[in-house]
Amino acid sequence: MEPTNTSDPDYFHRVVDCQWACPAHTAVPDYIRLIAQGRFADAYMLNRESNVFPGILGRVCDRPCEPACRRGRIGVEEKPVAICRLKRVAADHRGDITARLPTAPAQKNGKRVALIGAGPASLTVANDLAPLGYQCTIFEALDKPGGLMRSNIPSFRLPAKVLDEEIGYIVDMEVDLRLGSPVRSMKALLNEGYDAVFVGSGAPKGKNLDLPGRQEAADNIHIGIQWLESVAFGHVDSIGKRVLIIGVGNTAMDCCRTSLRLGATDVKVMARKPRAFFKASDWELEDAEEENVEIVINHSPKSFVVEGGRLTGMMFEKLEYTVDDKGEITDQKAVGDVFFPADDVVLAIGQDNAFPWIERDLGIAFNKWDVPTVDKTTYESTRQGVFFGGDAAFGPANIIWAVEHGHQAAISIHRRCMGLPVTERLPRGVNLRSTKMGVHEWSYSNDFDPAARRKMQHVELTQRFEKLDVEVELGFTAEEAATEVERCLNCDIQTAFVPQLCTECDACIDICPVDCLTITPDGEPDAVAARLTVPREVPSQPLFVSSPLKLTGRIMVKDENLCLHCGLCAERCPTAAWDMQKSSIHIPYAGNEPGGHVPCQQRKAG
Repeated sequence: MEPTNTSDPDYFHRVVDCQWACPAHTAVPDYIRLIAQGRFADAYMLNRESNVFPGILGRVCDRPCEPACRRGRIGVEEKPVAICRLKRVAADHRGDITARLPTAPAQKNGKRVALIGAGPASLTVANDLAPLGYQCTIFEALDKPGGLMRSNIPSFRLPAKVLDEEIGYIVDMEVDLRLGSPVRSMKALLNEGYDAVFVGSGAPKGKNLDLPGRQEAADNIHIGIQWLESVAFGHVDSIGKRVLIIGVGNTAMDCCRTSLRLGATDVKVMARKPRAFFKASDWELEDAEEENVEIVINHSPKSFVVEGGRLTGMMFEKLEYTVDDKGEITDQKAVGDVFFPADDVVLAIGQDNAFPWIERDLGIAFNKWDVPTVDKTTYESTRQGVFFGGDAAFGPANIIWAVEHGHQAAISIHRRCMGLPVTERLPRGVNLRSTKMGVHEWSYSNDFDPAARRKMQHVELTQRFEKLDVEVELGFTAEEAATEVERCLNCDIQTAFVPQLCTECDACIDICPVDCLTITPDGEPDAVAARLTVPREVPSQPLFVSSPLKLTGRIMVKDENLCLHCGLCAERCPTAAWDMQKSSIHIPYAGNEPGGHVPCQQRKAG
């Protein structure tokens, strides 16, 4: 087998499961250690370097990092580290960090960028370009910035104060924010002479359900995302007592919980498939059910029932499914019709892009679904200088994906404006630094903490429905945070091996608690894998393979899928062939590109 190329940044990056899974590649173990040291402002600024909105995402991120967390793989009862909750800890306790934020230079670079929509993607682009001297102008149709973060996420999950603070950090960099200013013509905007245009207008068109009775009951049937927006801006303040929510995504969970706060007493979420096929996050479902929302599975909408000109409920077709060993549906059959009474129905069955304001003669290509053709690396459309990101580019996703789109689009915009090839990107980098303090001492806490994941405390049910903006989650206490940070396995503290120092004494193999090390003769990959101390199951990570050892020519193999990064091999090794070294992955941003001088305040953030 070929020895592992540990100089490839993606090798160590992939081993840090949480950072690899995060679309913006936030340095999760690094900021968790800062929280453990009580350095909340440092943890917040490290977060902000990549995800831009630590306080917001610490509450409402879809948490792609947590299913990837190594902690959740080491035992049946183990759950991942509460990464998202810890992000909020740093945000809630950061203190005043304004002096450490990036600033706009007094001397601009003469380039003007128009950004359409004041959602997370556009705000990220402005965050990255304003410090480089770009004049960024954001056009927002609503009278407050934030996009779906403001209009679709209820204030009981995401308080307005948190939104205002973190959006303000960006707008305060001399960004020209024009509220109540919808763009009605891309052609007219392009004629204003901007050097680049970024479209971050989201996917603002909620899907309808064209069934019998739809038109007759129109006043009591609501499109989820528009309805949530009307609630957020105070245009709707009540709903009927009996409410049916159609759909089981995260928007549906926000709709059902909002209904309870507007006076509903009987709220049901209607799902067409079994629970295993729901799109909503597990924690969103749990929060809804804690508030006594009933989730009804295997019911497909059939018609709206109207009597005397008034909606009285809906008729559903009850379904039964056959699911195979792989968890896939192989058959379904209808077993009868069921009526559910309702005063109001909220449709949360998805959303689409909508670009009626983009003329079709501008060289911006659209596909058969009327979605723009966007390069997945550069985020540039088929018209040079026009970029898309967030839900506007590839359809509905989550906030952290919109942030990453914004970072990449900002690089492309900067390169386009500097006359550089847009398709080129600076490579990622990696640094390794020993964490050894003494012979058996490390600069981090490497003991395995058996504590279970901390449970988030919530406001009492009797209090949370008093007002729309009563934040339900209370955040971790200092004691809970102190316990949770110790659950992190420090996956960015890597086991570094020097083959020339190894005497093949087997001390590391003897002490390894998960048997992830094997010294074996070299050979074909399948043959080597068959000789591992612990057989491989479904590997999510590669094997580490050393060059030949000097005494016997055998190789040291480590199964990265099993390793706990505990450091016992390095403590036990008598020749220091093993060391524990912190890997730091360097992700390029627009400020790293040629001509991208970044003010010192921004450099200090990391």
